[in-house]
Amino acid sequence: MGEQPIFTTRAHVFQIDPSTKKNWVPASKQAVTVSYFYDVTRNSYRIISVDGAKVIINSTITPNMTFTKTSQKFGQWADSRANTVFGLGFSSEQQLTKFADKFQEVKEAAKLAKDKSQEKIETSSNHSQESGCETPSSTQASSVNGTDDEKASHVGPADTHLKSENDKLKIALTQSAANVKKWEIELQTLRESNARLTTALQESAASVEQWKKQFSICRDENDRLRNKIDELEEQCSEINREKEKNTQLKRRIEELESELREKETELKDLRKQSEIIPQLMSECEYVSEKLEAAERDNQNLEDKVRSLKTDIEESKYRQRHLKVELKSFLEVLDGKIDDLHDFRRGLSKLGTDN
Repeated sequence: MGEQPIFTTRAHVFQIDPSTKKNWVPASKQAVTVSYFYDVTRNSYRIISVDGAKVIINSTITPNMTFTKTSQKFGQWADSRANTVFGLGFSSEQQLTKFADKFQEVKEAAKLAKDKSQEKIETSSNHSQESGCETPSSTQASSVNGTDDEKASHVGPADTHLKSENDKLKIALTQSAANVKKWEIELQTLRESNARLTTALQESAASVEQWKKQFSICRDENDRLRNKIDELEEQCSEINREKEKNTQLKRRIEELESELREKETELKDLRKQSEIIPQLMSECEYVSEKLEAAERDNQNLEDKVRSLKTDIEESKYRQRHLKVELKSFLEVLDGKIDDLHDFRRGLSKLGTDN
């Protein structure tokens, strides 16, 4: 009832593994409340943390304790009475700094309280020794200067007072011896705490080396990912080159369509020329040669169309949208070829009739 909270924060609580003295064991599944308490009656300070109904930290702060920051968000201290090392993981470096500052402040206050109690013990011991030294002299004076009756009347209370003072002195000496033994125990505990802290610092150094190795692994992985990105960028450039090839093929198809339109224009001109019958007779052989040349051109065009078909079949997954245009192109070309055949048959029949 005499304890009051003076500082409260939240952190993840850990304890050193008692078997290995190296690894941290989580004492809480999540961040819990960690508080500094001041006991007015005992003039002492404690760090207390409760997880549900379980007390996971109950550490009395002594002047010999030291709070060590092992990282930006983690700190630890050794408790010789609990025979363990406590560790706290905070969510930010600012919270860790506040907790460490409060630990140092409470440690100084505990040291002042211990010094005051030591002064009180020494003062009471000195008073007891002074009173024990003065009582025998007064007793001797009364025994030398007084009569037997006076001795009988004065010796009894003086002895009683002397005995009480001696008893007080014995108690003070017993307490001093107990305090000396207690201080020896605390000194031994402090040495053990220092040994644990040394071990913890060595473990922290090993952890730093391990973190350096992990950082090196992460850096290598980052380099590998960068190389992978470069490969993907190269693949993207290849895709862009394929797109340029597709664009060139489209242009080639447009050129072929333009040639086809020119051939259609030539066919129209031939039809106009066929209307002039007298001239056709004289130009029949020329037209035949022209038709043969046209057939050769058509054959060449068919060969080109076949090669284009092959190219289109090879790049069909890239140029599916050109399928309809190519089909219409082939239909027009077949129609023109049929028109040429019909036109040739008509000329042949005309020549036969003439």
